[in-house]
Amino acid sequence: MISRLLTLRNIRRLYAAFFLVLFLLLLGVTGFRRMKGYETPLFLELDPLTAIAAFLTSGTLYKGLALSIFIMAGTLFFGRFFCSWICPLGIVNQISGSLFNKFRAVDTIALNTYRTLYRLKYYLLAFFIAMAAFGSLQIGLLDPIPFVTRSFTVSVFPAFNLQGGWLYLRQPLFNGGTFLGLIFLSVIFANRFLPRFWCRAVCPLGALLGLLSFRPLLRIWRDVERCTDCKKCLGHCHGGCDPHAALRTTECHVCMNCIDDCPEDAIHYGLPRTASAAHLPVDVSRRRLIETALAGAVLYPMLRSTIASGTTPRPDLIRPPGSLPEMDFLRRCLKCGQCMKVCPTNAIQPALLEAGFEGLWTPLLINSIGYCEYNCVLCGRVCPTGAITPLTLEKKLGKGEPKKPLKIGTAFYDRGRCLPWAMNIDCIVCEEVCPTSPKAIWFESVEVQLRDGKTKLLKRPYLDPNLCIGCGICENKCPVRDRAAVRISSIGESRSAANQMILKS
Repeated sequence: MISRLLTLRNIRRLYAAFFLVLFLLLLGVTGFRRMKGYETPLFLELDPLTAIAAFLTSGTLYKGLALSIFIMAGTLFFGRFFCSWICPLGIVNQISGSLFNKFRAVDTIALNTYRTLYRLKYYLLAFFIAMAAFGSLQIGLLDPIPFVTRSFTVSVFPAFNLQGGWLYLRQPLFNGGTFLGLIFLSVIFANRFLPRFWCRAVCPLGALLGLLSFRPLLRIWRDVERCTDCKKCLGHCHGGCDPHAALRTTECHVCMNCIDDCPEDAIHYGLPRTASAAHLPVDVSRRRLIETALAGAVLYPMLRSTIASGTTPRPDLIRPPGSLPEMDFLRRCLKCGQCMKVCPTNAIQPALLEAGFEGLWTPLLINSIGYCEYNCVLCGRVCPTGAITPLTLEKKLGKGEPKKPLKIGTAFYDRGRCLPWAMNIDCIVCEEVCPTSPKAIWFESVEVQLRDGKTKLLKRPYLDPNLCIGCGICENKCPVRDRAAVRISSIGESRSAANQMILKS
């Protein structure tokens, strides 16, 4: 009984379950109530593609990304094990594929046979690496770890919370959450037609690991003298790597299913034996690789030549505190959504086209939804690539050196919508909630004549731009709900010497 349970397949399933639960737990504790020093960006730091692409765009290997070296070294020795043993998206795809696909054995064998479609991921890898080499970090769009992190943060967890309300203190709302959720569901539903479609055909991280596992020390081998060509090894193959023939090592996920399924004990994992079959090299077209790399090189200047490319300051593009200057920020941001998950007020949202296509799904603050909490620096603590630098509370509030608080923008009044200015109605909400000391919002008492001839003493608000930090709480709490009478602009932000109201010589 014990020997049946301790098959290679079941051992791999135990590891997969452990890492999937660990991913969900770490993502679940990524919040201002639960973080408590846990290594919440662990899976992003283990991602070799993140490390390589971020190094190409920024020239540095940021902090925890050095952990990815262990995955790369392990792949060189053991093969492409990450995809079926550790990767949360790969594991979710495998589970959903097992639930969706209830085919006959002959159909399953046909589905798990290698297809030329699987070349696509190598071309996508070449495209994104070329973009990174020119300074545009777009790998987060399809890299499975940022992709699944962003999907769970923006869509999956909020959807579950809507049913039970146990994940968050209040229901989070995210800009474009439905669209991101549909993309995630389409990836999962694709398993209905081809098992692990994403992993086999689209995943650029899988392509990178495939290249690293071109000649691993340990791998799957088939004994040609024992093999009867029954093709039962294809029944549960994760990678579609043809273990029944000349194995495609770069496609093998080291799931070990073929070893357990082989009735002749003709397949083993380890070093080759005398009668072991030959292996095939990676199946790609060099011409297509060059074409896709050139496409990435051509697209880069197109992205940077638009008005919303980051070269021109935009009033509605307010980045989290500690964000690098815009061009450097875009070179480092993975679009993973960790900062969005940890934000206590739900202010940090995925951008749509506010920063151009290059800034798609990067974080920005939308103050109508939330505001930057005065005593919070969590977003920089969870950023895996340093796009948002870690801050101390003293540095953010200007209590250390230099004695100047960090600004993410400046508030402006729309007097045509402000109740005391436009309608002679008493309102002091913005001044009450202003967190700075002394307060950036102050009042001037004026006596005004009403329509009926009576007079009234009003407090009309003004703003001191030297004290305003752009936190957005005044905009968020303004009682004029449809479009607040006080709104935050990115001008005056500390991260930009150019985006200032008065340029100093």
